[in-house]
Amino acid sequence: MKRSIVIGLMAGMAACGGNVEKKVPGIDPANFDLSVAPSEDFYEYATGGWQKAHPLKPEFARYGSFDVLRENNEIRIRDLFAEMEKTTATKGSVEQKIGDLYRLGLDSVRLNTEKLEPVRQDLGTIAVSLGRENLSRLLAGIQRAIGSPFFSPYVDADMMDSSTGILNLAQSGLGMGNRDYYLDAENEAIRAAYRTYIETVFTMAGYGDAKAAVDAVMEIETKIAGASLSNVELRDPYNSYNKVSVEDLKADYPAIDWDAWFEALKVPAVTHVNVAHPKVMAVANEVLSGDRARLNYYLAFHMLDAAAGSLDDDMHNASFEFHGRTMSGQQEPRPRWKRALGVPNSTLGEAVGEMYVAKYFPPASKERMLKLVGDLQTALGRHIENLEWMSGETKARALEKLATFTVKIGYPDRWKDYSTLEIDPALSYWQNIKRAGAWHSDDNMAEAGKPVDKSKWYMSPQTVNAYYNPSSNEICFPAAILQPPFFNPDADDAVNYGAIGVVIGHEMTHGFDDMGRQFDKEGNLADWWTEADAEAFNKLADVLVAQYDAIEVQPGLNANGRFSLGENIADQGGLRVAYTALRDATGGAEPAPIDGFAADQRFYLAYAALWAQNIRDEEIARLTKVDEHSLGKWRVDGAVKNLESFYRAFGITDGPMYLAPENRVVIW
Repeated sequence: MKRSIVIGLMAGMAACGGNVEKKVPGIDPANFDLSVAPSEDFYEYATGGWQKAHPLKPEFARYGSFDVLRENNEIRIRDLFAEMEKTTATKGSVEQKIGDLYRLGLDSVRLNTEKLEPVRQDLGTIAVSLGRENLSRLLAGIQRAIGSPFFSPYVDADMMDSSTGILNLAQSGLGMGNRDYYLDAENEAIRAAYRTYIETVFTMAGYGDAKAAVDAVMEIETKIAGASLSNVELRDPYNSYNKVSVEDLKADYPAIDWDAWFEALKVPAVTHVNVAHPKVMAVANEVLSGDRARLNYYLAFHMLDAAAGSLDDDMHNASFEFHGRTMSGQQEPRPRWKRALGVPNSTLGEAVGEMYVAKYFPPASKERMLKLVGDLQTALGRHIENLEWMSGETKARALEKLATFTVKIGYPDRWKDYSTLEIDPALSYWQNIKRAGAWHSDDNMAEAGKPVDKSKWYMSPQTVNAYYNPSSNEICFPAAILQPPFFNPDADDAVNYGAIGVVIGHEMTHGFDDMGRQFDKEGNLADWWTEADAEAFNKLADVLVAQYDAIEVQPGLNANGRFSLGENIADQGGLRVAYTALRDATGGAEPAPIDGFAADQRFYLAYAALWAQNIRDEEIARLTKVDEHSLGKWRVDGAVKNLESFYRAFGITDGPMYLAPENRVVIW
């Protein structure tokens, strides 16, 4: 469970299969729905035409401008793979590893011939009655290569000592992902579908007692859910920090032979770990020392669930029926080539990224981004200086933190070395995926107790996204986000500041949202605020929480303003800071209108275009529960209602979009 505060962004551009990039207009009037007034529903006004032109494809639960970009990237990467295939790859080269993984995923004949054979050896290992030591090794082996039953082990910067890596043990082990699916009455239908899925996979795997297996899995996962923190509770980093000595770990959770577990997981010698969520660890200790048959069912199911996408069509389709159709409303699975491409694209992400950058990321884009980041940093600094609710003492520390931001753009300075990862086409697809999982786990575990590598990237260059990481106080913008509509070299300043400018401002503001503000300039969890300033911040944040709590995302379901608070603060802050930077860039002069739209209008229209999407009802319900970002519509309409410059731009003085000045809130 990475603590990096990550924003998922969505963009819109026409997918292109060739190498010649077409010029993309800064603002496309075809995206609008002029039958809707901006004062009635700005999101529909700005994106209604886009929605009509981009109906949901059966493979998508949500199709937005981000998904258009992702599809464009998939075509680009497929073309890169095709070019790579024209030459014979040397055994052990990244080209061999990428090519073999991709071909294994495409080979439906082999997958359907092997059926579940690749996973049967794993299931056989689980079925054996093991003593405490070997059971601990088995658990570590699953966590190393496959998934995270009970808890997720990972190394990250120590929240209280950001210069050193620490092993974290965090809540995990839920097949439905979120604890609320197990505990809330309104999710009974989903629980019933989940039980059906569990029974299906056990039956397909040849278990004669599938119903008993279902009961065991549900009982154990419901116990874990009851001990798990809610998404809102997880937003407080102090709730996930509980550093203990290895001696205390052994004493508190004796069901696990920790020496054997450390050895099997390849953890270097450490003296302390962060037991992030002790209540879940207590459940793990109870179950691991209890009825072995029920434990074996739980571990076997997590093995089957993890392997489902790497086995035959029947197992993949069973997984899709629950995870895709029931949970998200997808009508059909993604095409095999996209699923196959996704494995090397993630497993060897920086190797693929190196090829991607060489072909698709011009140096000029990085240079222009550096200037934009500098402009936004200056604007945010001025906002901090002018805050009426913050004291000079805290302002000085906030400005110090802003000045020490690390900025990463495009791609890493040093590419990851995959030479020790072995991919063998003689082995099954599943066996190779396990090898890759173990390799990445070993790579991560080696960082325990060591100085943190501040140059490390947590996203590959071909990822359409951006992030702020509080433990390193860094903002990162991968190469793939630096294309239209986020960053458009053919567009005017108003459009680029309204798009990539807001993204930059958003990530910067994350350093000062409800979570990020709790980390100092060195990335340590530390209280650098005066008590009065913290109280003033929380009072303003509560107003924003109430605004989003009042949003009904579908009949009977409201947004969760507390869960999405950090992203909503960052959306608003990004808009305000980018608007200031735009005005600075124009030097006080008013640019001439383009296509009939003034600069301020183009700024807000460009921002809205990032969030254009169509979405299924099931996905609305799921994302409201599990995603800390507001839904696309409300990332637009919810954010702009607090901004006077938006009202001026479109001459709005009343109507559903209008929020009276006394009800607005401005934080950063």
